[in-house]
Amino acid sequence: MSTPSHVEPEAVCCGSCARPSTAPSAGLSREVAWLQYVTIGWMLVECALSLAAAAQAHSVALLAFGSDSLIELLSASVVLLQFLPRFPLKKTHAERTAAVLLFLLAGVVLVIAALAYRTPMETSCLGIGITAAALIVMPALAWLKRKHARAANNRALAADAVQSATCAYLAAVTLAGLVIYALWHVAWVDSVAACAAVPVLIIEGRRAWRGEGCGCAA
Repeated sequence: MSTPSHVEPEAVCCGSCARPSTAPSAGLSREVAWLQYVTIGWMLVECALSLAAAAQAHSVALLAFGSDSLIELLSASVVLLQFLPRFPLKKTHAERTAAVLLFLLAGVVLVIAALAYRTPMETSCLGIGITAAALIVMPALAWLKRKHARAANNRALAADAVQSATCAYLAAVTLAGLVIYALWHVAWVDSVAACAAVPVLIIEGRRAWRGEGCGCAA
């Protein structure tokens, strides 16, 4: 006679236990949203300055770096939509979009690295300045995104962290190429080094597409 009173609490508990694994806390959502706002603001500046420097110096490597900044801007916007309460984006859609952007970035790096091989260019002080700044900002953003991706077990945010880390890598490669060209006029070094980022992008893109849990979880 008393069995119904025991069944009802189990059903309520079972329904509430499914939520924590899929929905991040409100505090974590605010932190991620703030982080993505900072990323979007920085990427707007980085994209505009790097493309302007590419036009001035006729540098295909800087054009690749600016294209990467644009893709990183789109990726940060996708992740931001996922964590905004007014316009929530489904986790699967965010992961698939992040994966497509990673594949797109890999293609951009390959194509422009091939075009940049032995392409004549000019020394760019603006390009050196913006890539040096990105080399400081992007690793910090990548670390913070990776930390929050572990906490939220969010593959889209983890993929966005990879894009931030790749942006830092491309900044280092582009900076090295600009400095080497300014000193010794060797134009092909950055094209060869940039291709090393492509396998990382493809692997992380496949993981994001499959919706695998954040591989960096403890």
